[in-house]
Amino acid sequence: MKLKYTSIILSGALLLSLASCKKELSDINQNPNATQNPQPDYLLTGATKSTADTYWGIANNMDASLLFVQYWAKIQYTDPDRYIYTNGSFQELWTTGYSKSIVNLNKIISLADAQANPNYKGVALVLRSWVFTLLTDQYGDVPYKQATNIQQFLTPAYDAQKDVYFALLDDLKAAQASLDPSGKAILGDVVYGNNITSWKKFANSLRLRIALRIADREPEKAKQVLADVQAEGSGYISSNSEIAQFGYLDSPNQNPISNLFDTRDDYRISRTIVDQLFALNDPRLPIYASPTKDATPKTYVGIPNGLLVGDAANLGFTKTSKPGTYFTAPHAPAVIISYAEVLFDRAEIAARGFSAENAEDLYNQAIKASFLQYGISGTPVDTYLAQQTVKYDASNYKKSIGNQKWIALFGQGLEAFAEWRRLDYPQLKPAVAGALNGKMPVRFIYPGTEQSLNGTSYKAAVAHQGADVLTTKLWFDVN
Repeated sequence: MKLKYTSIILSGALLLSLASCKKELSDINQNPNATQNPQPDYLLTGATKSTADTYWGIANNMDASLLFVQYWAKIQYTDPDRYIYTNGSFQELWTTGYSKSIVNLNKIISLADAQANPNYKGVALVLRSWVFTLLTDQYGDVPYKQATNIQQFLTPAYDAQKDVYFALLDDLKAAQASLDPSGKAILGDVVYGNNITSWKKFANSLRLRIALRIADREPEKAKQVLADVQAEGSGYISSNSEIAQFGYLDSPNQNPISNLFDTRDDYRISRTIVDQLFALNDPRLPIYASPTKDATPKTYVGIPNGLLVGDAANLGFTKTSKPGTYFTAPHAPAVIISYAEVLFDRAEIAARGFSAENAEDLYNQAIKASFLQYGISGTPVDTYLAQQTVKYDASNYKKSIGNQKWIALFGQGLEAFAEWRRLDYPQLKPAVAGALNGKMPVRFIYPGTEQSLNGTSYKAAVAHQGADVLTTKLWFDVN
């Protein structure tokens, strides 16, 4: 894997241009030690890794979304688990998304046009669409149109969430048209090893995800997206071997979760997910959770979310379970879209009447795919599916799919947070000592730097969307 962080170089150039606000000065203030002609393969590797690191890392995953959806809980420093944040707590996703990921992916697109290599352009558009999806899913209204030309728009306007989703669907359609397995080769792809056929499936799977984001608000648009995907013909991710994910290496390029657990001991698995897995006799429990260090009657012990510091510590560090070693291993992948998710999405599309597929069959396939993702097959899967509490309920597809999708998305905090808000299942209870008057977070707050550096655009976004607080529902979150 080429881990040459050209993204840092470009981010530095961006900061110089922002500080000078004059093209002439930005041209003069060139770093003599940095290349002014970056190569697309290095940019692609760097942009993918920087995005994966923040997607799977502390600020957005471990200290936020994994807590919100009650996969993890805190046994020390419990403020995030109680929904207590500063205006800088959610800075990382914004900063990395715009100044590293999007800037570098935009550069790849321009280089691809200059070098007449549409496959680089298609891959960059897919990744950029994923980054923008992460941003709008969490914050709501975000800069999109003007953010793709930061040199011209130093204080970009925010676009409404609906408009961002619609624009991303257009971008993904354009990406699909650019991607050609028979076209010029690419390098630097650490997701699919430069396999363009897989990128076409990834693009369609992301289109499917976004189609469901808008389905409650814009069902006709969602149907049109699905018709376009079907007409295009490349299909979706169709096996666990095609999962879109970033694979990590040994230190210093190990999984961010592994890196954290090398030095810290303040996270445990949530009682909510442990209790649910026990109730369903779910064989994924020993994968999602580690046995307690000291012997306990249940072996796996989760802790309630949002305890006061003293109450959390009193549960005992050696008598409560950390997340499973599968997720804390150095090489544990950062999953972007799994095969199980695609099957759940197709099941929901069928349940909504948007396709002629069999929703129940796809639902069962999705559960099997999740089990197989962790090497579980055969009798345990059949026994699990036979339970009345697991069987598909056509009268309440959101409950069936929402509950099982939540279990299958374990570890993917940002995606699980979005789907929990959209489907309203599982029905989670707020943190024990939560700071939101009995409510739960339903968005990230904007970084404080937006108020000081992009105040006019920030104020317009708040006026359109609602108060910049954790409890303001976003456009896609209907119920």
